[in-house]
Amino acid sequence: MNHLNQIAEKLPDHGLDAMLIVSEPGERYAVGFLGEGYVLVTRDGARYSTDGRYIEAARRQVTGAEVCLISREKGHLDLARDWIRDRGLKKVGFESGAVSADRLRLWEKELPCELTPAQELLDGLRASKDGEELAAMGLAQAITDAAFTEILDHIRPGVTEREVAARLVYEMLRRGARKVSFDPIVAAGANGSMPHAIPGETVIEPGMFVTMDFGCVVDGYCSDMTRTVAVGEPTDEMRRVYETVLAAQKAGIAAARAGIPGRELDAAGRKVIDEAGYGAYFSHSFGHSLGLEIHEAPNASPSEERPLPAGAVVSAEPGIYLPGRFGVRIEDVLVLREGGCEDITRSPKELIVL
Repeated sequence: MNHLNQIAEKLPDHGLDAMLIVSEPGERYAVGFLGEGYVLVTRDGARYSTDGRYIEAARRQVTGAEVCLISREKGHLDLARDWIRDRGLKKVGFESGAVSADRLRLWEKELPCELTPAQELLDGLRASKDGEELAAMGLAQAITDAAFTEILDHIRPGVTEREVAARLVYEMLRRGARKVSFDPIVAAGANGSMPHAIPGETVIEPGMFVTMDFGCVVDGYCSDMTRTVAVGEPTDEMRRVYETVLAAQKAGIAAARAGIPGRELDAAGRKVIDEAGYGAYFSHSFGHSLGLEIHEAPNASPSEERPLPAGAVVSAEPGIYLPGRFGVRIEDVLVLREGGCEDITRSPKELIVL
């Protein structure tokens, strides 16, 4: 799975002769491989350099690019400089969102070309997922759904947040995930009022909500989901908050489609929470794009004016967080289409009481 042709086709639109890619997600997107390497894409070819740890695998897996081995005498930058000089490349784009100021100064000193910020080239391509990318994300999401089904048998009074988090990781890895897409969040009772609570030794007790936010990686692509369950019978207020969050999520999903700015998707869900009187307790955006990274652009946030493209994969995760008391978040992942969306999260969303 590589995107060298797509990158090459976009170079003229940005006035570039080539694109130099060095970040892990950029490398994976470009050549479908991770080898701590450099990718240099021109309008009519590509070169990928890596070291002896990865060269054998790279030569088997990377297609559409010349694969080169670096050495002590000729490193990544030396090979890039030679190719830029030999091909007469004048204007080379780079990942301005991933390259440090120190690295850029070194490149400007060593490379015989004009270096141009071009993060938007890759971001624009990565925002819209193709069939192979969506297949990987669908499999990752299916593994995540299966882990949720399994974890319901392990959540009970006396179990700690940390134990639930560890079990979620185990269940995803044993089902084929390469790794987790982020450290799981498990928040019980009052800890649920913190959207990014860190699982600790808090013991689950009857009458608590337990919020779990977790995901995994398959073929480099991420999944993400959140569910909040009740242990023992919840109070009327807990049920009311839960139903408000669920209604907000459903309103956002109903509004989700390609072509609308992210702020409109956010507004559709936020309106429900505002009208229920909990607007002050919804402290984050309705959702974010995901793919090779768990947080990508564009977002479903109040400040996002860019249209969401067809093929974008966006989370739908409204929440209400009552400080010191409890919190509720429900999260699905959507694939945006013309005129609507596909929800690829299959786990039930109605309140589960354990």
